[in-house]
Amino acid sequence: MSTDIASLEIVTYPAKVLRQKASAVAEVTAEVRDVAERMLQLMHKAEGVGLAAPQVGLRWRLFVAEVDDDGKERLAHSDPPSATPGPLVFINPKIVRLEGPPEPFEEGCLSLKEIRGEVLRPPVVTVQALDEHGKPFTARYGGLMARCVQHEIDHLDGVLILDRMTQISRMKTRSAVRDLEKAAKK
Repeated sequence: MSTDIASLEIVTYPAKVLRQKASAVAEVTAEVRDVAERMLQLMHKAEGVGLAAPQVGLRWRLFVAEVDDDGKERLAHSDPPSATPGPLVFINPKIVRLEGPPEPFEEGCLSLKEIRGEVLRPPVVTVQALDEHGKPFTARYGGLMARCVQHEIDHLDGVLILDRMTQISRMKTRSAVRDLEKAAKK
């Protein structure tokens, strides 16, 4: 793979990589762990809760997440947990179960600066993945962490919140999206 990890930065819409389906990570190596660590640094710097490899220009099925336990709604020890006990790495993740009727919640995206909109998602998700050591795991999440998992896996499939927003949110953000597209052409 041979990636210049130090040069990785968050790419913004309408970068083509954000619309491409990511490929499975063949082997969990030191390079994969280093990329995940760099992604966590970038995510924290941007004050996000999740970041997918396509958002740093890599077509890898990998994302990182850390949803803080604020002592109120997002509890790391609730059932299902809606926060994480620390940073997590998801390699080759797949959703194995969604529970509950979709609920509205305003989402943003580190690759779509200043654009936020209401997105409907099921409130509980079960995901299978490999961790940063290549160990398989299955986890069930609720609340913000469930939303984060679904959002980041969408990125791995080339899907953005623009595609998932309610009609009203799409209309409200239309001019901001056009501005991003125009800026990219300059």
